[in-house]
Amino acid sequence: MFKHEKILWITRTAVLIAITVALQAATRPLGQPYITGSIVNLMLIISVMTCGLYSGLTVGAITPIMAALLVIAPSWLHAPFISAGNMALVLVWHLIGNREIGNRYIAYIAAMIVGALAKFVIIHFGVVWLMMGIRTFNVVALMANPFSIPQIITATIGGICAIILLPLLLKAIRERH
Repeated sequence: MFKHEKILWITRTAVLIAITVALQAATRPLGQPYITGSIVNLMLIISVMTCGLYSGLTVGAITPIMAALLVIAPSWLHAPFISAGNMALVLVWHLIGNREIGNRYIAYIAAMIVGALAKFVIIHFGVVWLMMGIRTFNVVALMANPFSIPQIITATIGGICAIILLPLLLKAIRERH
């Protein structure tokens, strides 16, 4: 990578991190984690699909730490699991979303489904099973946990928004170059 490209990558990634954290801070007072989570997932997908794998992984890893630092996130203890889940979502979108499977929308839908499930599995088992332990087995409580089914829902909503926005963003980027 040339020096100019490195500076451009750092700048774009820093802007994506700043926008993501600002949107988290702006939507958190609404008391609707589905809005905040969906926006964060959208930003993760936009970062990987417009700026590349390393940008997406960086945004996915750093934003939970920044959210914890700014007291937007529930706890510092959750940050590593959220980072890992974010990075899984990004990796899936990179590997599947960039494929030519029939047409781009089939690849996007496949990435959305697999990415949402991957993020859910990592965060759910990381936070719920490893951190909290299995003290009492209450299926309703486990599924209502914000580190459970809401992860699938917010990753899917973020994916749907990305499927709508990505063609426009990618076209604008191509026209600019």
